Amino acid sequence: YAAHFSPNASLSYMAPNLRNFEAKMSSDPALYGKVTVRHLNPPHEIVIAPAESADMALTFRNVHNWVMADQQHEFFATFFAALKPGGILGIVEHRAKADAGMEVMRTSGYVTEAYVKELAEAAGFEFVASSEVNANPSDPTVHPRGVWTLPPNFRMGDEDREKYAAIGESDRMTLKFRKPL
Repeated sequence: YAAHFSPNASLSYMAPNLRNFEAKMSSDPALYGKVTVRHLNPPHEIVIAPAESADMALTFRNVHNWVMADQQHEFFATFFAALKPGGILGIVEHRAKADAGMEVMRTSGYVTEAYVKELAEAAGFEFVASSEVNANPSDPTVHPRGVWTLPPNFRMGDEDREKYAAIGESDRMTLKFRKPL
């Protein structure tokens, strides 16, 4: 299963993004032929896989979007429902400084590691491990246009582009959770 935007989603960038994803999936049937695409458009479309059918769920740089839309609890519950007992949830997310408040998380694109753990544990997951493989200690995490100030977005265009290019992409947490047996 692969979860993606719904064709019924309200934001204008979502439908073209979904079409591109579906085109990629159909471009190589030998590689992607067994993939079932499930649509996400909370609260209307939120089931990513049949109950307790998945061994693993991975999400990359999405938690901040769910926090901004106040849908974070629904997504973590969806992962929990889809995973088999013992199933793994892997999360990569832009990491806010530990003292960042909820308003910072709602607007900056960065989320604290403690809050991601809190969300996962509230959904029923057990924390297993973390990795610094996606860490970037050069990222101070406070930027005029949030995480989107940095590459690859460069939301400020050419303004201070070299400065933000030197920082590189965001500092990211990499977390592993397990659904209890």
